[in-house]
Amino acid sequence: MNIRIEQMKPVLGDTEKNLLKMVELIEKGIKAGDDIIIFPELALNGYMLEDIVFETAMKNVPDILLEKSNEISIIFGMAEMGEEEYPYNTAYYLEDGKIIHKHRKVYLPDYGMFFEGRYFGNGEKIRAFDTKFGRMGMLICEDAWHQSAHYILSQDGAKYIFSIANAPARLGVNKSSVSSTWKTLLKSSSISNGVFNIMTNRSGVEDGVTFFGNSVIIDPCGEVVKEAGYFKEETLCCSVDSCCIRRARISAPVFKAEKIDLTVRELKRIQKNRFE
Repeated sequence: MNIRIEQMKPVLGDTEKNLLKMVELIEKGIKAGDDIIIFPELALNGYMLEDIVFETAMKNVPDILLEKSNEISIIFGMAEMGEEEYPYNTAYYLEDGKIIHKHRKVYLPDYGMFFEGRYFGNGEKIRAFDTKFGRMGMLICEDAWHQSAHYILSQDGAKYIFSIANAPARLGVNKSSVSSTWKTLLKSSSISNGVFNIMTNRSGVEDGVTFFGNSVIIDPCGEVVKEAGYFKEETLCCSVDSCCIRRARISAPVFKAEKIDLTVRELKRIQKNRFE
């Protein structure tokens, strides 16, 4: 599978300009013969939306993206206006002119510089889905910090977990360390679950916040296959082979040995004790 990551810088609130840019990048991916193209979280809207989320959220995926998905599969994020007229932070997987799956962000941060919990509705599902390239899962930024999300997707059959993000740099952290926590989280997921982790982060500065980029592809052994640079727009292309999953699971059969019944039983016990 030929993966194309677009570490782009969306324009805050300008869905028309962002869509034009996405289409231009998609056409380059089609021309290059890539199989799947991935854009960051809220690529269509920008991140620091706050009140303007209600103006920029969209009920439907733009037709042009559905049309282009006949030539290349597309993962992207946008503010989705839900059925009850409330917005969700949503990731879409488009293929063959259709919406194959959408994931509404479950864990909405509402601390520090984050205000998502005030403006978005919470997603209620974490599920894998089938594509022509195999079974996949999608997470959105904060979701990927929860090990349960990776566990659920892998046990649901996902062999590729795509995390789209708007991950900011932190004051006082040097360039080489800015994304180390992200990589540690994703490496742990890959090793424990025998899956590929593909993280697409945005770049640029928006409303005073700097996003570090450094999108990354990690194989099922926890090794970095390829990564993009820091703080700049960049296209990252990489070919991944499903045989790597088989090799990893044979050499370290952690996934095979997993006792899901025990996990469910113990979690029910903990839940019962916690709320008694």
